[in-house]
Amino acid sequence: MADTKTSPENPQRNWFTYFLDGVEWLGNLLPHPVTLFALFCLGVILISGIADFFQWSVADPRDASGETIITAVSLMNAEGLRRIIANLVTNFTSFAPLGTVLVALLGVGVAEHSGLIKSAIRGIVLKAVSIQPSGDTGNKFLDLLFKPVIYVLQPKILVTVAIVFAGIVSNTASELGYVVLVPLGAVVFLSLGRHPLAGLAAAFAGVSGGYSANLLLGTIDPLLAGLTQEAARLIAEDYVVHAAVNYYFMFLSVFVITFMGTYVTVYIVEPKLGPYDRSIAMEELDEEEGMEPLTPLEKRGLFWTFISVVVMFGILALAVVPEWGILRNPDAEMFPANISPFLNGIVAFIFIGFIIPGLVYGKITGTIKSDRDVIDGMAKSMATLGLYIVIVFFAAQFVAYFGWTNLGQIVAVTGANILNDLNMTGPLVFLGFIFISGFVNLMLGSASAQWAVTAPIFVPMLMLIGYSPEVIQAAYRIGDSVTNIITPMMSYFGLILAFANKYDRNLGIGTIISMMLPYSIFFYIGWIILFYVTIFGFGMPPGPGAEIFFDFETYRNMLD
Repeated sequence: MADTKTSPENPQRNWFTYFLDGVEWLGNLLPHPVTLFALFCLGVILISGIADFFQWSVADPRDASGETIITAVSLMNAEGLRRIIANLVTNFTSFAPLGTVLVALLGVGVAEHSGLIKSAIRGIVLKAVSIQPSGDTGNKFLDLLFKPVIYVLQPKILVTVAIVFAGIVSNTASELGYVVLVPLGAVVFLSLGRHPLAGLAAAFAGVSGGYSANLLLGTIDPLLAGLTQEAARLIAEDYVVHAAVNYYFMFLSVFVITFMGTYVTVYIVEPKLGPYDRSIAMEELDEEEGMEPLTPLEKRGLFWTFISVVVMFGILALAVVPEWGILRNPDAEMFPANISPFLNGIVAFIFIGFIIPGLVYGKITGTIKSDRDVIDGMAKSMATLGLYIVIVFFAAQFVAYFGWTNLGQIVAVTGANILNDLNMTGPLVFLGFIFISGFVNLMLGSASAQWAVTAPIFVPMLMLIGYSPEVIQAAYRIGDSVTNIITPMMSYFGLILAFANKYDRNLGIGTIISMMLPYSIFFYIGWIILFYVTIFGFGMPPGPGAEIFFDFETYRNMLD
């Protein structure tokens, strides 16, 4: 008889199992994000009344004399009720992330509807499968010179690199990576005689653990930038945060996460899983499922799409790089903050940058035959945003109430004063912030919902001790990404579990989390090192037109 303590039905429990049970229990206590924001709105109204009654206040840091006082404003009175009712619609329609996400997703919808993104991801993975190492050249010098390249070109390494990399890039198209690439990663590994769950883990790590990294701007960039801007304006009323403020950092992050994901897959997860036993599969497996090679028509579509992208970038470069470029600011600076037509219109370029390649690919492959197909693609992308729009409605009210009541400024100034008193104003303060963001993400998996709650607190607080909103947002994106893969609260976790059960019918939530935990740990370490080395070591701004530090004294003098 099998030992009931260690059988698949009754796995041995340890401290980590109990920890995961606790995370799941806490997460299950949380209501739906819509309900959560509605409760937050009621909470702000209630707390504002209490704060007004006890006359909570702080000295306005924007006034050097210290004579100006920020006092809590109550919404629990007739005036507050009138303000809530009168601004219910405008709070929603003027919420910065709403319009930017809708416009960006229109373009992404056309590219996705045409099949471009799915074919590109499939092409990356299948191309890696087909490449074989070149072996010895016969020349010792050349062998030594190309040995690292040949090592990377080993199918085991290259295929893993391709899957993790494709997962990161797939974030541009939202759920496509979860639905297409994660099961494809398992199929590719199985076809190569490797453990399918290792392939699934590699893809999941790229798609979800590397969520914030990307070579292209996606819908998450304007969404987070809008929330950051709203929070920054609690301190600096005219502060502008555009969608590309983290682009440099996120671009470099692609290569760090790809390396880390590949290393963990090949040297930790795959050896731990060991040889695959097909007898534990839920059904008979077909290695070729999902492995259809690109058709000649799809290849031709990708080729001309690539040409169209090169032409677009060429035209954009002519408008931005030369001093006479029409998208530069009047002082001929390429990336000035706030006043560059290029940076201010970055969402428009995301829209155009997806819609034109999508049209080219669709016309060549026949997936787009008329304007109706383009409209259908846009409409389909909008149809996926129903829940997001509902969440945004309540999130917009919460952010507005937080600003009206001055609670955000009071909390930020109080927190900044505490950090100053404790002498915790150096860059190491971001270590705590990143870990807090990661911990909150364990229980509140939505990036927009989490940042809508935490940005009004942490952005002003860290601005007051000297850091820019752009750097604060970059640090948040690390914490928001790395714990996605180990929380049952992540919206696609159930789907991942269903994919994994196909290859191991006895597998449960704990197994998935323990398999993904090494990725989370290595991503944390690698991403934090990259953050400190690039931003605080080399002084690299996180994106074009972005700053590292926020000089509050200079800003205050400008107000005076």
